[in-house]
Amino acid sequence: MHLLPLPALTDNYIWLLHDDEGQAVVVDPGEAGVVEQALEQHHLRLRSVLLTHHHNDHIGGAAELRKRHGATVHGPLDPRIDCLTHVVGDGDTVELSAPRLTFEVLAIPGHTLTHIGYVGAGLLLCGDTLFSLGCGRLFEGTPAQMLASLERLAALPGSTRVCAGHEYTHANGLFANEVEPDNPKLRQRRDEVARLRAAGQPSLPVTLEVERTTNPFLRVDAQAVVEWCARRGTGGDRVARFAALRAAKDVFRA
Repeated sequence: MHLLPLPALTDNYIWLLHDDEGQAVVVDPGEAGVVEQALEQHHLRLRSVLLTHHHNDHIGGAAELRKRHGATVHGPLDPRIDCLTHVVGDGDTVELSAPRLTFEVLAIPGHTLTHIGYVGAGLLLCGDTLFSLGCGRLFEGTPAQMLASLERLAALPGSTRVCAGHEYTHANGLFANEVEPDNPKLRQRRDEVARLRAAGQPSLPVTLEVERTTNPFLRVDAQAVVEWCARRGTGGDRVARFAALRAAKDVFRA
């Protein structure tokens, strides 16, 4: 199976997976044109679309792709998504025959209330819940919901490759460094990201093992994070620490 991150819009990634027979599936197509170009370039046939949440920069091209290619469209039950052929939710299994792939569906609310992710083929397709070195804003959910979602993802095997919906890693790394400036794994990851971006390459996918050692939103129990919160008078329980991190990131300017 081949994995292609397709840059779209301002900083989105549409994830395209295809087999050696030219059968393809795309994840969160915020625009159709980028997908069409990739299909033509690689001589692929689009069979399915997977959607994680309702925001237009993730579903904007789905209806057009469904109409043009007769593709199945899988996504969460949400009245704001009107192009689905298959509604899926927590614990469901998506079995695709072409390309031959199987994904487990996970409910991961926080960024939105109906947000889902897909796990399979060694990949985590997580939309805007988990980013490298960061996480999504809480537009609809609560800190407790988002923390629970992130911890559910963090419990997956460390070799799982994170395919997030945006190229935010450099900016996220600036904030992460404010929280854990002495984390050598974070320093290593930031250097890697700088090299990749300078070469015009994506910073994703990245393994969960790396994220667990570098992403402050997955490290609310790490001593450095606890101390960072305490210095700001936002100690207390794990949810309070996560909420403090998210609130600080919301207003952070490098």
